[in-house]
Amino acid sequence: MSGAGGLHEPQAPAPFIVGVMRSGTTLLRLMLDAHPEVAIPPETHFVPRLIKQMRRGTRDADGVLEVITSGSRWPDFQLDAEDLRERLRAHEPLDEGTALRVFYRAYADRFGKPRWGDKTPGYGKRMIRIAKALPEARFIHIIRDGRDVTLSRRRRATNPASVEKHAKRWQARIRSTRRRAQRLSHYLEERYEQLVLDPEPVLRRVCEFIELEYDPVMLRYYERAEERLQEIANPFERMSAERRLEAHRLAAQPPQRGRVGAWREEMSPQEIAEFEAAAGAMLDELGYERHQPADG
Repeated sequence: MSGAGGLHEPQAPAPFIVGVMRSGTTLLRLMLDAHPEVAIPPETHFVPRLIKQMRRGTRDADGVLEVITSGSRWPDFQLDAEDLRERLRAHEPLDEGTALRVFYRAYADRFGKPRWGDKTPGYGKRMIRIAKALPEARFIHIIRDGRDVTLSRRRRATNPASVEKHAKRWQARIRSTRRRAQRLSHYLEERYEQLVLDPEPVLRRVCEFIELEYDPVMLRYYERAEERLQEIANPFERMSAERRLEAHRLAAQPPQRGRVGAWREEMSPQEIAEFEAAAGAMLDELGYERHQPADG
């Protein structure tokens, strides 16, 4: 099924990559984006806001464009606002699904690709809303050992939160995403560790999930990753372009096997104990081995 047909016709499945920040969502985005048929933009962030605005009555191209272009991420997409306005006008009066498809279609057209997707980690909280607007959305939840997530997030932070706070946030986000997933028709979980250590089986499952023929070129994503990441070479709020690019530096390289289980070497025994006391139940639920076995 092609995604290049009319925007009111059945659409090709569209991958929406979600997960806790620093869990490998960018890595999977770059891998799928390397496929000759799929283009996945940098994080969009405006989608739930646009859906909400349109449900309040916005149906014209100018109103939709205002929501999209007023977001701080707009420069990342490198789209021409007037071209997007004309594309939107061609489908007035707009509904949520059509407006979003016009945006994603415009982005995919930059690369001559017939299909599109999204990678915005926080959309795990908005999956149900997005699925109602875009029935073709297929949600892929990337999960990573929370101790490694905590290391990665604390490494980037200017004023890092406590290990306990990171642990509780990690556990709560995964739990809430899984709870929402029970109301979805199309939801897949994959592990960061497997994506890094043995990516081909993971990518084959993802391709089957989104009805896309597997292509081994995805394993060589890093050959063009640096070029793709240049889209985010724009300052964002209080983060410089340099910091934004640095945050994704490892994703532009071949899979970094050393980042799997790094907590064993880089966390102190006290930090490990603090994390496991706060989120050990989720580690157990996901099958991650504890450093200290649970009491009882």
